[in-house]
Amino acid sequence: MKSLLIESHCIFPTKDIIKTANFYEQKLRFKAVHYLNVDEPHICLYRDTTEIILIKTNGQKTIPNRDLYGYGYDAYFITKNQEELQEEMISSGVKIVRSLNDTDYNNKEFVIEDIDGRWIAFGIKVG
Repeated sequence: MKSLLIESHCIFPTKDIIKTANFYEQKLRFKAVHYLNVDEPHICLYRDTTEIILIKTNGQKTIPNRDLYGYGYDAYFITKNQEELQEEMISSGVKIVRSLNDTDYNNKEFVIEDIDGRWIAFGIKVG
């Protein structure tokens, strides 16, 4: 079968787009590019080959998937060298909600909580 999909980007609505962008730059080492004077204001966050797009809510706070649906991450990034990445985030003061482990669905992953309460997993399939 011919591959038609190339990549994907997460889109995170947030009440305070600047505050969220600052968190991702300062704590998670993303680079922010601001597009605030366009018809649909947003900020693009880049790190390696990963992109997150922040958009403004109409004043609503972010509600994580686990609060809306009872469980679930808000994003999952495929990574290598999870030990190094987890240590980097611990050193930056990022809240680790699940330390690096092997899951019952054969992933090696850890999970952080961002400034808006989202749970973001970093992992890879191991078997």
